Amino acid sequence: MPRIVRCGLIQARNVFGPEAGLAKVKKAMIDKHVKLIAQAAKKGAKILCLQEIFYGPYFCAEQETRWYQFTESVPDGPTVKLMQKLAKKHKMVLIVPIYEVEQSGVYYNTAAVIDADGKFLGKYRKNHIPHTKPGFWEKFYFKPGNLGYPVFETAYAKVGVYICYDRHFPEGARALGLAGAEIVFNPSATVAGLSEYLWKLEQPAHAVANGYFIGAINRVGHEAPWHIGEFYGQSYFCDPRGQILVEASRDRDAVVVADLNLDMIDEVRSTWQFYRDRRPETYGPLVAP
Repeated sequence: MPRIVRCGLIQARNVFGPEAGLAKVKKAMIDKHVKLIAQAAKKGAKILCLQEIFYGPYFCAEQETRWYQFTESVPDGPTVKLMQKLAKKHKMVLIVPIYEVEQSGVYYNTAAVIDADGKFLGKYRKNHIPHTKPGFWEKFYFKPGNLGYPVFETAYAKVGVYICYDRHFPEGARALGLAGAEIVFNPSATVAGLSEYLWKLEQPAHAVANGYFIGAINRVGHEAPWHIGEFYGQSYFCDPRGQILVEASRDRDAVVVADLNLDMIDEVRSTWQFYRDRRPETYGPLVAP
């Protein structure tokens, strides 16, 4: 029998701007996602990934210390605890990107991975941190990740996570494949004028180079008061041949679901022997300072 796993992605428009108060902003987005997660469960999704720092706007468009209030401990914070209950209720693996505090003044852009029985499996911390115009001031908020490129053995598949700007770096994408990832999820917040021409190039290329599936997520809408550009959605799954299987619109909330035939990984890797033909002994300059 084919090994088929139904997976899902959520892209969503932010509900309130910061003028509403950070507590209200956060609660509104969590409430919204609880409903969207239930929709994904009704569609039969067994693994579901949310967008980057899902419970608010992309606040890195400004540099303000008030957003440090958005941080939570992982896994002991209230959002992860809630998501553990939902994962168990829906028998669904959840990848939950939040703003993590390790200790006062030490913050990470993190994704918690929760198994279908509600067990916390671990976390990925975004490794590559941008600080670029227009309005992607992430070094103000996040330390670079220090947990490497873990792969999580969930109830349904071996899952890796790569967050937003990470996707521009093929090294970590390869590390995830070498560690056994079958599906890599990339929750993002990216705007049309900056990156749209790369959106359907880089990640299908990673899928081909490494012989795994990718779920790419981007939020939607223009976020006040910053208006740094249009978050253009178009969340999608692609297969190990780089073919896009399903794609959301650019301007609406969506629960994107696709059936991923994991047997295709062996089939593709039997044709393209990229792992066999690697020459790691020649790659020293890639990791030179």
